[in-house]
Amino acid sequence: MTAFELGGRRVGPGEPALIVGEVAQTHDGSLALAHAFVDAIADAGADVVKFQTHIAEAESTPAEPFRVDFSQQDESRYDYWRRTAFTEEQWAELAGHARERGLLFLSSPFSLEAVDLLERVGVPAWKVGSGEVANPALLDRVARTGLPVLLSSGLSPLAEVDAAVARVRDAGAPVAVLQATSAYPCPPEQVGLNVIPLLAERYGVPVGLSDHSGTIFPSLAAVVLGASILEVHATLSRDMFGPDVPASVTTAELAELVRGVRFLERALASPVDKDAAAEELGDLRALFTRSVVAVTDLEAGTVLSEANLALKKPAGGFPPERLPELVGRRLRRPVAADAQLTEDDVE
Repeated sequence: MTAFELGGRRVGPGEPALIVGEVAQTHDGSLALAHAFVDAIADAGADVVKFQTHIAEAESTPAEPFRVDFSQQDESRYDYWRRTAFTEEQWAELAGHARERGLLFLSSPFSLEAVDLLERVGVPAWKVGSGEVANPALLDRVARTGLPVLLSSGLSPLAEVDAAVARVRDAGAPVAVLQATSAYPCPPEQVGLNVIPLLAERYGVPVGLSDHSGTIFPSLAAVVLGASILEVHATLSRDMFGPDVPASVTTAELAELVRGVRFLERALASPVDKDAAAEELGDLRALFTRSVVAVTDLEAGTVLSEANLALKKPAGGFPPERLPELVGRRLRRPVAADAQLTEDDVE
């Protein structure tokens, strides 16, 4: 599987998962709030902060309907894009802030003009949203930069993903494919964890999950299944405004996701040899396992039966599996109650 470099770090199998905190439009057009997201996502320990760059005039028409009728101040989605847009200088300010906090800065472009803007601002890769995978002009434009292209597959059948991957590869750009389901929030039955290994086998590229469940659970499972990239929508609070909030994790939950992913990566990188582990735990094993002991004081010559034998901790004498062979044997010498029986005690 072909790994690649993204912003100075390797992305692919055997590398730490790239964890992306997706802000999208949850800043609601507030530059100050967007900066607050940068800090919160950095504090959570993620690797990337990602936005979306919408230029209404280049992307949409006033007739574009809302996906969810959520806004009382925007008559159309076109109006929403216009109201929540940032200037090129503001995007550059956000990108600089992200770099100062040790984050990679990404923003999904939704028009060729947005690609041009972000190229001037500076991004280390291109995240192509699900709705743009079937947009050959945009794919060609981002692929020509030579930067890695991360394709979300939430709206695409495999044939469409095949075409997009081939198109980017033919242009010579690295590519990754993310399983996604365009449901907000996404129920467990639609997450599609089974698709992650399918994509890896089908394309031989780094794969990942763009999750909209509003929980950290699918991303944790995705790491175990081989995901190299994890993207989750983030919100400062579930009480915030916007259509993405129900499908988002809080930044506190994002921090827990980061801890969980890094824990799992250490576990997956450290396979356990059960036999060697049991040997290393010999002292603890002796403490927690049992031996055959006398139930009461037994005189020399006593013929042992199940009634006068018991299994008690710690280990050190006859192990439990040898109790049946002691039944019917005779004691050579007296044994006190709770004393472990040894070979020297029986004929």
